[in-house]
Amino acid sequence: MKKISLVIPCYNEQESLPLFDAEMDKVIKSMSEYSFEIIYVNDGSKDNTLKCIKELYKKRTYVRFISFSRNFGKEAAMYAGFKNVTGDFVAIMDADLQDPPSLLPDMIRIMESGEYDSVATRRVSRDGEPPIRSFFARMFYKIINKISDADIVDGARDYRLMKREMVNVIVEMGERNRFSKGIFGWIGYKTYWYEYKNVERIAGETKWSFWKLFKYSIEGIVSFSQVPLSISSWLGMICTGVAFLAIIFIIIRKIIMGDPVQGWASTICLIMFIGGIQLFCMGIMGQYIGKTYVESKGRPHYIASEGSDEDIIKVG
Repeated sequence: MKKISLVIPCYNEQESLPLFDAEMDKVIKSMSEYSFEIIYVNDGSKDNTLKCIKELYKKRTYVRFISFSRNFGKEAAMYAGFKNVTGDFVAIMDADLQDPPSLLPDMIRIMESGEYDSVATRRVSRDGEPPIRSFFARMFYKIINKISDADIVDGARDYRLMKREMVNVIVEMGERNRFSKGIFGWIGYKTYWYEYKNVERIAGETKWSFWKLFKYSIEGIVSFSQVPLSISSWLGMICTGVAFLAIIFIIIRKIIMGDPVQGWASTICLIMFIGGIQLFCMGIMGQYIGKTYVESKGRPHYIASEGSDEDIIKVG
């Protein structure tokens, strides 16, 4: 009997977990030809999420859990889950039911055809999402696909089903600055894109503010593209060329017309403009240097304060 492992990152999901458990249990009972394990990863929640997970652990024989010592972020929670799975197939899902468990039987059927290594989901609509957020999300997908080797489909969710071999490769990529959507696309493998309409969160509030999503997008661009560094170089060369032409113009005007160039205000504006570009370029370089610094320290992705069993890898 083949085994399906589900990794469920949780951060302040006390309201969603009972509803998710009820839906997931229906799906598991309908797929009796498979065995299941669900690994809940408590990402340093500040509410009663851990208590809810422990209740599910006592209630369901297929439940395991990992609880972080603090909030390490969703990427670390996904990584911890991947390191601890034991199934032939591995799925990553959110607990808020925006990733409908009811899609899992179809995803398994597609996977069992043997034609694909993973079945990934993408939203074909963004109903219920603020228009400005949808606009910037689409722009992000367009930009990162043009400037990087990562193949990221517009509307892609983290919700996907993968063969164990693919998950093992993901775990081997031990970088600390993780951007899983980019990693999924970068490693290749044949993926079937399962389309569905957007489902709104069933309970609780989203943990992803516009600012957090913006920082996450910067993380993705810096992790999978060196184009920003090239932009800095080109801006530097352009500014140097413009400054050189300006110097020639001033010298010629002084020699031919004997007229010193006037315009203190314009000079200050130019200085501020060039200084701004320099700071912008230094900021880009700082992002890459900062990522390199974090990687060089080699700290673990996560530290777990407790787990459901002795086989749980608590530091990884």
